[in-house]
Amino acid sequence: MIAFDLKDKVIVITGAGGVLCSEFARVLAECGAKVALLDRNYEAASQCTEALVAKGYTAKAYGCDVLDKESLLKVREEVRRDLGTCDILINGAGGNNPRATTTKEYYEPGDEEREDITTFFNLDKSGVEFVFDINFMGTLLPSQVFAADMLGKDDTSILNISSMNAFTPLTKIPAYSGAKAAISNFTQWLAVHFAKEGIRVNAIAPGFFVTNQNRSLLFDADGNPTARTEKILNSTPMGRFGESNELIGALLFLLSKQAAGFITGVVLPVDGGFSAYSGV
Repeated sequence: MIAFDLKDKVIVITGAGGVLCSEFARVLAECGAKVALLDRNYEAASQCTEALVAKGYTAKAYGCDVLDKESLLKVREEVRRDLGTCDILINGAGGNNPRATTTKEYYEPGDEEREDITTFFNLDKSGVEFVFDINFMGTLLPSQVFAADMLGKDDTSILNISSMNAFTPLTKIPAYSGAKAAISNFTQWLAVHFAKEGIRVNAIAPGFFVTNQNRSLLFDADGNPTARTEKILNSTPMGRFGESNELIGALLFLLSKQAAGFITGVVLPVDGGFSAYSGV
């Protein structure tokens, strides 16, 4: 029988104030881990931490910018002092930006001249750079900083958060799709790089889950599903959005040496069949 006992493991989670990663933090704390919740929004991470501490779990919140290596190094020292050296890193920070999102799905003649909507031709360069940075660099930099704690230790791993966009890009969001594809590729690269050191590196690729970042794209102001939601659900064989707790099995499996000790470099879809559906 596999027991998911993470007692005394120090787990660092970036983007920990979000819907999905705060759920990760809760479950991992329940498994006995000492959890460091990192987020640029300290208040969001702190609220989650307070709820965990109130239940007797070991957790601490840290304000941190995953794009600032000095900020990461400072927080690493604080985590070492408060909880110990990092055993597991979960790179959950990421997201999209409206400046890197086109208004329409398909090109129409004249789009190259329009300025009243966002087209492929006038995508904001800084917006695209922000999306690539927060997703890819926001995974690479924390990995550089916290993987240093894992060297020479047993049973360590890094878990990245990819996306269905990495397999098949969604319309309107070219930067986000490209950035998540980069994370999947980086997961494989880093898994090979650290294989002989014993640091396993894997990723989860969630399908469609309702989060604070995408809620406005999926539902209108009255809470009604948008046209994009209809498309998503029609392309998801299970016909619904995922629940955050439905990522937990994949999370615990990939972090468990007992269950997945010979697994590294994989990107595991958790998508209700989205990646398997051809549309016909």
